[in-house]
Amino acid sequence: MEALRVRGGAPLVGEVRLSGAKNSVLKLMAAALLAEGATTIRNVPDILDVEIMAELLRRLGCTVDHDAAGGVVRIDVPAQPSHRADYDLVRRMRASICVLGPLVARMGAADVAVPGGDNIGSRGLDMHVDGLRRMGAEVTSEHGCLLAQAPDGLVGARVWLDFPSVGATETVLMGAVLARGETVIDNAAREPEIVDICTMLVSMGARIEGIGTSTIVVHGVDTLSPTDHETVPDRIVAGTWAVAAAITGGDVTVRGAHGEHLSIALEKLVVAGATVETLPDGFRVAMSEQPRAVDIVTLPYPGFPTDLQPQFIALNAVAAGAALVTENLFEARFVFVQELARLGADVRTDGHHALVRGRERLSGAPVEATDIRAGAGLVLAGLVADGCTTVYGVGHIDRGYAGFVPALRSLGADVERIDVP
Repeated sequence: MEALRVRGGAPLVGEVRLSGAKNSVLKLMAAALLAEGATTIRNVPDILDVEIMAELLRRLGCTVDHDAAGGVVRIDVPAQPSHRADYDLVRRMRASICVLGPLVARMGAADVAVPGGDNIGSRGLDMHVDGLRRMGAEVTSEHGCLLAQAPDGLVGARVWLDFPSVGATETVLMGAVLARGETVIDNAAREPEIVDICTMLVSMGARIEGIGTSTIVVHGVDTLSPTDHETVPDRIVAGTWAVAAAITGGDVTVRGAHGEHLSIALEKLVVAGATVETLPDGFRVAMSEQPRAVDIVTLPYPGFPTDLQPQFIALNAVAAGAALVTENLFEARFVFVQELARLGADVRTDGHHALVRGRERLSGAPVEATDIRAGAGLVLAGLVADGCTTVYGVGHIDRGYAGFVPALRSLGADVERIDVP
């Protein structure tokens, strides 16, 4: 097993460059199933989840070439891919459910194990299932698998989502592009990752209106063609680096970022006392004083992203004053504050609220990452803790952050990956 050993005290200074978004590239890889032939996806992050998705696609009959160093994945989809996604892979990554829509749309059937993933709360598949049923699919659950059947193809329908779920929007969207007739998705998610997959689908020949809005209209087509697409930059990784600069009193330039995708988070850093400069190819964050506490309320995009909530709790833990953090998306996301408390943070939770009282310094201790973003938050806290912090569960971090340790070291952090019994 591996862990990260972090010694605090050094401000982070320098530049980092982003790769593509984890929350987008996995869905883009699944979307390749919609067209026979070779699709190329660029700006692919070198993370564990990409390897898991590549193996899942191989088991579905695709040939997948992954040039990790070059950030390119080439997926050659056969005329008749398999429609079964086995549990041993799906349990490792929740995003694997995104093959459900393409398989039903293209093959008329899908047999996908109910996925696992991060332990941050219940994330039911009801909206995925309801959307496919509205388009004519028969969906049942047997032996831990979702079985979807649409032997005569999907049919366009009006689909209202009770919540603007990213995953449900993607499932319905990828089902609708090959459905007969028109599909309207009301209360659709608006995240940049949704825009990214729509852009790729359009380049494959899909007809989609309302991209980036809460109402997406899809006019089904008979077939799609392979394409060559570049993944949108990872706004969550960009936000993590922004918080890292602020929490350590550093000065970090993030290249390849779209600052407009992080407008609320960057504004919160300004309120905390940071200087934020927008650049043509990214942004720069600098902090020269103890940060001030900032209240956070997570909401679907364009609201404050839940995937930056742990990092901002870490920031508030060493800020002047007290802050109230409200989590509206995942009820178990506060689990990690128990680990943050081991570093001396003063965090009290009540339901979906957390009250954080800042302290000047934290104290290093062994901690356990419970999910991807919790792991990042604990590393950031370790950067400002006295002594040594050992972050276990580094596999979580590897699922979302490419080259995390080398990038931290390039900015001046004292961090290393170690083997532990």
